[in-house]
Amino acid sequence: MLEQAVFESGAHSAGSAALLQRLSEMVFVDGARRYVNALPPGSEGWLGALRDRHVGRAIALLHGDPAQAWTLEELGRRVGLSRSALHERFVALTGLAPMQYLANWRMQCGARLLREAPTSVAAIALEVGYDSEAAFSRAFKRATGLPPGAWRRAQAASNAGQRGDAT
Repeated sequence: MLEQAVFESGAHSAGSAALLQRLSEMVFVDGARRYVNALPPGSEGWLGALRDRHVGRAIALLHGDPAQAWTLEELGRRVGLSRSALHERFVALTGLAPMQYLANWRMQCGARLLREAPTSVAAIALEVGYDSEAAFSRAFKRATGLPPGAWRRAQAASNAGQRGDAT
């Protein structure tokens, strides 16, 4: 893959940019997979949790659809564990309860959207699984110390300052 990437970077032919992007994704995924597979059994943390068949599947489900109204019962049903077994296993491997992990993931998704998309806070709230802008704003402020709009403005100002765009 690396040899192909080197060739494509110098070729500048039709489709080279697309191939380079896909090759870089493949190299990253392969490296991450090799790292996860090399972790000792029982490794804790997010990457260690991915090795666990049930917890890894639960994380994939949460990441795949953070807006879904997940319950521990539904998540457990989808991964083939009881609610209590999933909770216990998830906490042991990640250090967080599944719904706490989901709340953190929703905040990360919301922060990314606030930073990258010119979407309203209300639309972002719905996209990351909150029923209302107010509920999202409360959770976001609890997590970051700032309401979403103020956080977005602070991020934009910080990025402008780093680029030298500040007036």
